[in-house]
Amino acid sequence: MRLALFQPDIAGNVGTIVRMAACLGVPVDVIEPCGFPFTDRAFRRAGMDYVDQADVTSHADWNHFRATASGRLILLTTRATDAHTAINYCASDILVVGQESSGAPDFVHQASDAHVRIPMRDGMRSLNVALAASIVLAEALRQTGGFPA
Repeated sequence: MRLALFQPDIAGNVGTIVRMAACLGVPVDVIEPCGFPFTDRAFRRAGMDYVDQADVTSHADWNHFRATASGRLILLTTRATDAHTAINYCASDILVVGQESSGAPDFVHQASDAHVRIPMRDGMRSLNVALAASIVLAEALRQTGGFPA
């Protein structure tokens, strides 16, 4: 199981996701460009002391990520019709989250093998990307027995 962050906008959300991933032993792919300087110093500030425990791979762009990704791409999107609990996850899946400001572009939707959403009350637009990633990752790890012992 992996998490992929498509061109993230907010360093603090990346830090939160990296911290969660480090604690759960899940690798993270950061697909650039980012909406903030993706330098070691900025990343350490966002990820705090968990950066050294995290498995983070940076990709120059979507094409580089796609060339190196192996596994089914599961896109978290408000445009999906299937709830995140309605599909069967595999240990090799890559959970993809879009930009905080605009989600994922059409070409990411088209390249994804499945699309899931988190059910919410009517009138609510979306959850914070770090919260969404944690909810779906927890379900995927639960299904695959992937939580650390």
